Amino acid sequence: MTFHKEGYTSLALCVLVILLLNAFAHYYFYDKTWLIWSIYILSFVLFVIIVQFFRSPRIVTTAHDDHVICPADGKVVVIEEADETEYLKDKRIQVSIFMSPVNVHVNRHPVSGVVKYFKYHPGKYLVAWHPKSSTENERTTVVVETVAGIPVLFRQIAGALARRIVWYVKEGDVANQGEQFGFIKFGSRVDVFLPVGTKINVNLGDMVKGGITVLAELKS
Repeated sequence: MTFHKEGYTSLALCVLVILLLNAFAHYYFYDKTWLIWSIYILSFVLFVIIVQFFRSPRIVTTAHDDHVICPADGKVVVIEEADETEYLKDKRIQVSIFMSPVNVHVNRHPVSGVVKYFKYHPGKYLVAWHPKSSTENERTTVVVETVAGIPVLFRQIAGALARRIVWYVKEGDVANQGEQFGFIKFGSRVDVFLPVGTKINVNLGDMVKGGITVLAELKS
């Protein structure tokens, strides 16, 4: 388990707040032991929350050309046919994973191939499970074409708490299944759009692991 690079600033701010809070308490409330210990406990809880949110576990992805690996830790909240109107412009199977604040927020490539399309969209901050969050929230859209020529589209979607999406991809990049392509802070969602007829290996409500769970199997 390592600490993700996207959390360095947040951790530094957390430590600064803790130091200032404790210094203030010791200076003004040195005779109130119960209050000082309450601040110690609050400081510890705040530190643990930041550390656990930005944790980045070491995982080993078993790569397979026909498999679609889950791009994020979380819960499957959508499995349905939907029209993809931004790039593919046809009907697809949409599978959505909701990441709560306690999940690992690293995002990983679901398939290997070449990045054919990337776009960042500023937008709203509706709750991540809202039906319109996929098209109206702050988000990125990535399309990777597999070695079999199958385009797989996936989106990072900011939620009500998430205010920053980070991505590490651009058009023309080589995508390796299981490698990190981004990070979303403080609650969010990832949508994957697959060809109709794709075998889906998960069910609504399933808890899934990014880079490990086989979300679906593509038809070669």
